Amino acid sequence: MAATGPGDSPRARFADLGAAGRTLVMGIVNVTPDSFSDGGRWLQPEVAVAHARLLRAQGADVLDIGGESTRPGSERVPVDVELERVLPVVRELAAEGAVVSVDTVHAETADACLSAGAVIVNDVSGGLADPDMFAVVARREAPYVLGHWRGDPATMNERAVYDDVVTEAREELARQLTAARSAGVDPGLVVLDPGLGFAKEGQHNWELLAGLEELQGLGHPVLVGASRKRFLGTLLADPDGAPAPPLARDRATAAVSALVAAAGAWGVRVHEVLGSVDAVRVAAALSRARRSR
Repeated sequence: MAATGPGDSPRARFADLGAAGRTLVMGIVNVTPDSFSDGGRWLQPEVAVAHARLLRAQGADVLDIGGESTRPGSERVPVDVELERVLPVVRELAAEGAVVSVDTVHAETADACLSAGAVIVNDVSGGLADPDMFAVVARREAPYVLGHWRGDPATMNERAVYDDVVTEAREELARQLTAARSAGVDPGLVVLDPGLGFAKEGQHNWELLAGLEELQGLGHPVLVGASRKRFLGTLLADPDGAPAPPLARDRATAAVSALVAAAGAWGVRVHEVLGSVDAVRVAAALSRARRSR
């Protein structure tokens, strides 16, 4: 396959990601004041770009740029504010040849960022937050991460009720897949995300990780975003029951990366890149050894 670069289509650059031969690492860059683990650290565009460059140098395959926090209880951000935060960052990184993903539930933001050089639209709402999202993705022929979602950050916790979270998430993802295809989205460009932490209690997240194969049965690559999430903090609680703080969850995040990479995940979305870069390489080496036996 010929090398691709910033001037190539999102479709071509998405296809080229497969040349890595392993689970991809998506580095998170939150250009927000209120994200749960690093809110405010990268709010200034020049600081966000510098951080993204570091993640890329450390081995991130994709840089996921977001301007609106989706932590439970966070407030929605107007599109103009979101664009003011993310567009300069997307434009600068895309011009440098980085594979950029825009983390947004807004069709207008997705469209503008694709024009600025973004390759992937990462929509945690799976098209439920903005009825125009599928039309934009279809028209732009953009790779699209379709997340499982049951309501915005203000309401999602109260909707974390399941009889069988894997079966229900699979069915709800399948429903949105059908809607996306009906709107003209190319199914060959769709990645699924089980939405860990979005309308999920801790045990739900573990069950979804254990049921990854069932989600892969929908016939699409799967992205896993476990990084620094509350269920890992609960797992690592101190003897008094206090959850481990977000920055103390990176080693557990890397462990999840290794496990889901061994299970065939397309990608992992993480804050701390180095540990997960090593983790997915270990998983790939083990898979190669198994195939050679």
